[in-house]
Amino acid sequence: MLEQINLTAEYLKNHIQGEMPKTGIILGTGLGALVDHIEDKQLIPYTEIPNFPVSTVEGHSGNLIIGNLGGKRVLGMQGRFHFYEGYDMKQVTFPVRVMKALGIETLFVSNAAGGMNKEFKVGDVMIITDHINLFPENPLRGKNYNELGPRFPAMTEAYSKDLIALADSIANEKNIRIMHGVYVGVTGPTFETPAEYEYFRIIGGDAVGMSTVPEVIVANHAGMKVFGLSVITDLGGKEITDVPTHEEVQKAAIKAQPVVVEIMRELVKRS
Repeated sequence: MLEQINLTAEYLKNHIQGEMPKTGIILGTGLGALVDHIEDKQLIPYTEIPNFPVSTVEGHSGNLIIGNLGGKRVLGMQGRFHFYEGYDMKQVTFPVRVMKALGIETLFVSNAAGGMNKEFKVGDVMIITDHINLFPENPLRGKNYNELGPRFPAMTEAYSKDLIALADSIANEKNIRIMHGVYVGVTGPTFETPAEYEYFRIIGGDAVGMSTVPEVIVANHAGMKVFGLSVITDLGGKEITDVPTHEEVQKAAIKAQPVVVEIMRELVKRS
């Protein structure tokens, strides 16, 4: 794995123009519009990057974007990889390993999620304060390479409290409704049953999705600071009768894009 990481990182070092970014961004379902706000951008398709998987999900473009956002150099993933696509956890999190090898210090992640917190509405944006990992596989299982991180990394502050406080300040300044909550990571690709939504709520979850947790685990293992946002694209529970579809999830995510863009751009600028 180390050879693959180094080979991919070396390829990107030779192809990225200008200064190497220290900020990484992973954009999930329907949230790729932040790319439109990246200036002087360079695009590298995943298909051209050695060892990179290729996203198979509608709404995930599959490009690495390098440019300026909020006055800072950023490296953005326009589309991510999911466990449910058939990739193993090493493949799902491989781009985060490469980011670290390139010198990325802070990782911003976003996703579309189903809400079970009774206070949530479709279209709300939730700051992820913590997560519950219900994936059947941990991306750190297997041989540990000390060059990548410790054998038993702490997850006490998986999401940076400083960045959360800064995001709250930005939302308050701009009069943006912002929620907080615990993200539950599950395999998918099925949407959850009403009973599962109720279970996730009982164990302490506020929103549930099929991504993010593996990347955040690896980012913490690598010593990165992490900030995460979820767009609440549908609601679930025993009293909810609406049937979610991927198309509706995309529409709700797209509708919330201005809020996500505003918070992410200001966070990158001020952090």
